[in-house]
Amino acid sequence: MTGKLMRLYQKIKQTVFASLEADPARSRTARVTGRVLVVLILLNVTAAILQSDPKIRAESGFLLLLVNFASGWVFLVEYVCRVWVCNLHPQSARHGPLKSRLFFVLQPLALVDLLAALPLVLLPLLPSSDFTAILFLRLLRFLKIVRYSPALRSLTNAVVVERNAIIASLVIILGCILLAATLMFSVERHVQPEAFGSIPRSMWWAFATLTTVGYGDVVPVSVIGKALASLMMLVGYCLFALPVGIIGTAFVREIGARDFVVSWSMVAEIPMFQKLSAHEIKEISQILRSQEAYEGERIVHRGDPAHSMYIISSGRVRLSDDEGELEIGSGDHFGALELSGKGVCKREATAIEQCRLLVLDLNVLRSFLRRKPETAERIREAARAAAAQEKQRTMEKHDGAD
Repeated sequence: MTGKLMRLYQKIKQTVFASLEADPARSRTARVTGRVLVVLILLNVTAAILQSDPKIRAESGFLLLLVNFASGWVFLVEYVCRVWVCNLHPQSARHGPLKSRLFFVLQPLALVDLLAALPLVLLPLLPSSDFTAILFLRLLRFLKIVRYSPALRSLTNAVVVERNAIIASLVIILGCILLAATLMFSVERHVQPEAFGSIPRSMWWAFATLTTVGYGDVVPVSVIGKALASLMMLVGYCLFALPVGIIGTAFVREIGARDFVVSWSMVAEIPMFQKLSAHEIKEISQILRSQEAYEGERIVHRGDPAHSMYIISSGRVRLSDDEGELEIGSGDHFGALELSGKGVCKREATAIEQCRLLVLDLNVLRSFLRRKPETAERIREAARAAAAQEKQRTMEKHDGAD
């Protein structure tokens, strides 16, 4: 009985892990769970924004409170479940249950999950006068979107990687603001003592001018002051383009690196390329092209020439032949790539939902292999071995049927 309970416990734990921590690109359960939580986050943040209006709070207070209470319980249960299953991560295998959980709860995303659960915990403890504090914590739940958005994670990583360059650019900007305030103080302090009577007062004008906001509440009136202000406006355009350019370049690089890692790992799992080195797989990954397939679109027709291999980056595809149908998803591959160019596709492929595919064309591969004869031989050897294994499996299947 104890053994059965333990197996049931482990099965439930694995299911929860697959729902919360698995890669959404490879797990449909994780993808659905993520979408539900994103909708709940947006609903909760919207309710918190509406609740800040006294009129709406008076008319719909109970409904908004119900949304807060229900979503708070969901976020609390989610946080507890994440802490429970965090030791199933491969990188946690070398740590004990306690140490792995302690390491997990200190991670930035785990701290964000904790902040999302705090309003429910603090609601009965704080007096009603602390409504603003609870409202602020509820709005922080929007940060949970980072967990479910690869683009936001890439942007965060880009900022962290380039933090030294960003800090250096901010120091330069602050230095220019200080210089502009000092110069304007020297020029305008006698003409407008209330606005430019000191460097701290002049800094308000410098911030508004260099950021090109230009409120117009404080403006120079002397000719020299106006000339200096014009120069500072031009400098402001150049200065604030610097951190934007740094972050933009790092973001594009981060997106490219993430996509490359994904495509590299997918190519490495194809039997035809398993004998290649990491560098050769990298070169194969670089000749892949991207293709979109819409729901219901026929990607491969049965009997078509075997000139393309497709790797599913996202979405699901249905394969069908005389033996039946099979659904495959992210990370799987289909189609045929006969190096001789004489083969045909034996299965039909149809997109079940919108898909993003990585396509390897035979003509492009041939051109690449002509430049890499050693790589070509290894691919042909691996292709022959994979074909032999497939033939052996087919024979065993027929023997079993007989």
